[in-house]
Amino acid sequence: MVENNIVGGAGMPDRWQRIWAPHRMSYLEGENRPLPGNAIECPFCRIQKLSDEEGLIVARGEEAYVVMNLYPYNAGHLLICTNRHVGDLTELTTSERNEIFELSAHAMKTIREVSGAGGFNLGMNQGAVSGAGVADHIHQHIIPRWAGDSNFMPLIGETKVMPQLLSQTRSDLAAAW
Repeated sequence: MVENNIVGGAGMPDRWQRIWAPHRMSYLEGENRPLPGNAIECPFCRIQKLSDEEGLIVARGEEAYVVMNLYPYNAGHLLICTNRHVGDLTELTTSERNEIFELSAHAMKTIREVSGAGGFNLGMNQGAVSGAGVADHIHQHIIPRWAGDSNFMPLIGETKVMPQLLSQTRSDLAAAW
């Protein structure tokens, strides 16, 4: 929804239009996040029990899986999650670490093929204080990037414009996988 913004409640509209992304607020308030006092099942453990389409799973390996991020930073933002509920890189087996990186490399190739991404941000936030939204279940972010993808929207509007539904992106990536 686009609407005029009123400056300071004074009734004087500014020149900016706002595109609101209220779905982000539910995540910030704790939706799908096992926070202290929020007795929900780990979303990365729960997703594994769903069908690939329902859980937005792109591909499954032996010890890890690839899933669409429900709260993406960019179109095609994937997470590589271990099947096992473990929170820290140092707790992974060698084969789990290897599979996370094999799936990450394959994800990059697939995203390039499907959407022509020009680069990627890859990362793991280890622990809640580092910014991990689900700190107790390790996951690596694969964030596709394109020239000019950072524009006024995230800087001024504090939101991202997503050009495709997550279910369609999942379908495209799964088919190309």
